[in-house]
Amino acid sequence: MALVSAGLVLALSGLQLVLSAGHRSYVAAVYEHRVLLNPSPGAPLPRRSALEHMNMNLRVFDEQTALAAQQGAQIIVFPEDAIHGFNFTRSSIAGYLETVPDPQKVTWSPCADPHRFPDTEVLHSLSCMARRNRLFLVANMPSRQSCNRTSDPRCPADGRYQFNTDVVFSDRGVIVARYRKQNLYFEAAFDAPPERERVTFSTPFAGRFGVFTCFDILFRDPAVTLVKEMGVRQIAYPTAWMNQLPLLAAVQIQRSFSYAAGVTLLAANVRAAEYGITGSGIFTPWDSLVHHDAEGNSGKLLVHRVPVLDALFIGDDGDKPVPFSGHPNTKMHVWPTGSFGGGQYCQKESECATSSTSFNSVMMYDNFTLVPLQGAEGNVSVCSGSVCCHLLFRRSDASEFYALGVFDGLHVVHGTYYLEICALVKCTGEGRSGCGGETEHARTLVDFRLAGTFTTPHVFPGILGSGMTLDVPDHSGWEGGNGFYMSRTGMSAGLVTAVLYGRHYEKDTNEIIPH
Repeated sequence: MALVSAGLVLALSGLQLVLSAGHRSYVAAVYEHRVLLNPSPGAPLPRRSALEHMNMNLRVFDEQTALAAQQGAQIIVFPEDAIHGFNFTRSSIAGYLETVPDPQKVTWSPCADPHRFPDTEVLHSLSCMARRNRLFLVANMPSRQSCNRTSDPRCPADGRYQFNTDVVFSDRGVIVARYRKQNLYFEAAFDAPPERERVTFSTPFAGRFGVFTCFDILFRDPAVTLVKEMGVRQIAYPTAWMNQLPLLAAVQIQRSFSYAAGVTLLAANVRAAEYGITGSGIFTPWDSLVHHDAEGNSGKLLVHRVPVLDALFIGDDGDKPVPFSGHPNTKMHVWPTGSFGGGQYCQKESECATSSTSFNSVMMYDNFTLVPLQGAEGNVSVCSGSVCCHLLFRRSDASEFYALGVFDGLHVVHGTYYLEICALVKCTGEGRSGCGGETEHARTLVDFRLAGTFTTPHVFPGILGSGMTLDVPDHSGWEGGNGFYMSRTGMSAGLVTAVLYGRHYEKDTNEIIPH
């Protein structure tokens, strides 16, 4: 662990990747940008004023791209909303919009040919950054696409689509990919694309990457489709993620997705502490470089060498983890026999006797059923519907209040999606009322084996330690058909959260499952 002036940067232990001498690698960069915001985002601006605002942020991009290139970066990812900001209305963002041509139909370097399309100053600036510094560049910007309501019944009333758009430039400044965000998070200024998009791009140094944005990470499309159906193992991920503990802080979900999906995730978050937005990193399934700073006001550039995971590019599958199958490790801990390590697990709620100590508490806007941990070690279970959670634990201190919680149901606040969750959480305060509250700190070291019965194969294990330190399981995987578990011993930081975050996409009411 190393301290730097702009905040805390963590080099994670746990599952470590040992590269063979011949294994290919590349240098990636992400920049957490302290976005300069429009103080009146609801008021429309003329194009010239909007450009003046965006150029203030683009100048920082230019500086950081050069710094990344000096450190050998071959690709850099910038955050969502980092050029223009947020909280716009549909009409007030109009001056910020540019048309981004489809790179599948048009080959174009805005830097080399700036006058080919009108009103594309931002594209020109980004293209020149990539070309000048000879690296691939991923940036997020607002875009427009004209449409006709006569021929397109989905066309908005003002005659144009407005998209939250990621644009990828090659090291020659050519636009090689365009992705329009599918899963919008209360973004009044934007439309979802009329057709689902699963976007990839190829590089000469690492093969194929996928790209998606922020809230997309919680949904089947495009995130899981890219990984499971298209075999993409490297993801560029612009985000503007508002932290929400105890289960969905930015770096927490980034770490969990990378580990569970078996991918490299280049996650660039906006830096806006006043909105609770911070947390970026370069994640592989084995290790990561992370930045989380809730106090400072400066941006942060992360540069890290990572292995190439594109099997087609390197010629074989090697020992890379299979997505959503768990990751064995030589540090696997064998739990002792006896009262602490044994016990028969019930498989559904009707088989479990309801504990007299169980209680309900709202966590992340959902009504969890929880049971408290008692004593220095133990074996506890709690069920809801078809999800049963089981915990073996040993802890250094029994004075802090912990509980094991379960939720099986449709989450309906700030998005609609179906969850199956087993979570061990450190409660705020000393009683049940604090379970589900937000805290970043804990003293208690906990060795644990957390298991759950799930009806979905998409389970995201996550371990969060005190001070927003991240960890990965010693071992995780499937057992007994629908049982998924993870174990961890020997953590150096107090445990804040250990969670098996299951997503049952087929039960999402707002998801249209493709045939």
